[in-house]
Amino acid sequence: MMLDFFPEDIKPHIIPKVQGDLYYKCLGCAAEYSIKKLLYVCPECNQVLLIQDRNAPLLKKIPGKLWQKIFDFRKMLKIPALKGIYRYHEFIGPSIPLESIIYLGEGHTPVIEACENLKEKVGLSFFYKNDGQNPSASFKDRGMASAMSSIKYLMDKNLVSNVIAICASTGDTSASAALYASYLGSSIKSAVLLPHKKVTSQQLSQPLGSGAQVFEIPGVFDDCMKIAEYLSGQYSVVLLNSKNAWRILGQESYSYEIAQDFEWDMKDKAIVVPIGNAGNISAIMNGFIKFYDADIIDCLPKIIGVQSEQADPVYQYYLEPDEAKRKFKPVETKPSVAQAAMIGNPVSMPRVVEIAKKYNSLASCQKVFFVQVTEQSIMDWQIAANRNGHIACTQGGECLAGLVQALKENIVTSQEEAILDSTAHAIKFSEFQDMYFKSAIPKDYNIHSDVTNINLPSLILPDDPDLIPSQKKRLEEKNLQKFISNISNKIAERLDLKPPL
Repeated sequence: MMLDFFPEDIKPHIIPKVQGDLYYKCLGCAAEYSIKKLLYVCPECNQVLLIQDRNAPLLKKIPGKLWQKIFDFRKMLKIPALKGIYRYHEFIGPSIPLESIIYLGEGHTPVIEACENLKEKVGLSFFYKNDGQNPSASFKDRGMASAMSSIKYLMDKNLVSNVIAICASTGDTSASAALYASYLGSSIKSAVLLPHKKVTSQQLSQPLGSGAQVFEIPGVFDDCMKIAEYLSGQYSVVLLNSKNAWRILGQESYSYEIAQDFEWDMKDKAIVVPIGNAGNISAIMNGFIKFYDADIIDCLPKIIGVQSEQADPVYQYYLEPDEAKRKFKPVETKPSVAQAAMIGNPVSMPRVVEIAKKYNSLASCQKVFFVQVTEQSIMDWQIAANRNGHIACTQGGECLAGLVQALKENIVTSQEEAILDSTAHAIKFSEFQDMYFKSAIPKDYNIHSDVTNINLPSLILPDDPDLIPSQKKRLEEKNLQKFISNISNKIAERLDLKPPL
């Protein structure tokens, strides 16, 4: 669309300018560092970092209503760099020029309202945000687009070269990292660390297909993460886990999109998020805080973090009501169908503590909550969602189970609306559905298959074994008609079909 057609008040703002003054800030000792360095933890105290903008106060010079108008009209632009998460450039990466931004189709995933049957079953109105419809089929692409754009910016400025990117993963991060690295070609190489036999075959195939070097490590994700952290501390590599503060910036786009999708009205809304390494919930809270500070939204929605009882360190931390007495303790995880959330020592835990405290303070009441759910409820609610028109992954099932639990605990009411994060596409975790239908989920998951939920294919054979066609043996016309008639009648009987009147 030609810029001449845009309203006069937004013309100066519709194409964002490079004007941010970003820096890393340590959540431990408050030290500050230049973003022109590859940093993941504070060199002084080894604590995680957040990216801050010294020019953030300037954002308030533009009224909130005008920001809304700017973002709404940016939808019409055909500039690739502004089609994805960088529609909100000023709030995500204002120091990154448009020519350094990588766009592979991430962001602006659909928000799908639950059907009436599912709403009634759950007890309130809710929506799924299908982040499995990102390029690598998970929400990780939001943070990866940001992280890789920052790396491309450093390469464009000749500040880094011959980059080797590394990440630990339960599947989704590796797929995303490998995809975005492959887009940059020979200038960056990707290596991923996966826990041996703890990743679905679909997820394993993704980084392999993108050309990454894949290393399977004995143990669980937390073991892989320790190795990735060691490598990033000892060698010149780019760490692409959510310890990378650029990842957090990109994942804030989830909040901005929800605000825009709901016409900037966050009153009586609850955002339900599964927690693994805790980067996503940190980013979502931080995103809403930024929009609230800029008067783009006038209310902070409730944030509900969900964890399985098999991997619940964040939930356990917040069980202590007295903030002064809380002490974080990693947990030994047990097998979970929500594999992406099966993390016992989340690296972004300090971010959660810091940002949740600020979030509740700004809201002047508790707006951040945590609930625990069973593995059984995760699987049952995932199946219920997908039988009602959704494409929820097991983490999406975890969110729905969490919403039901939050309703039981009066954290939400039937008068509120919830937006659930389905972090990946259902197909990435279809092995668990297959095992459920075959009553073959291992005992340590603590899941039994409800016979009413089981759905398996039926093989329909003709009465005459000589009437079975194959690719090599095609039936002649007379026998083919017998085969069609015989099979059709059997299917009609199974479906209780009646001839037309």
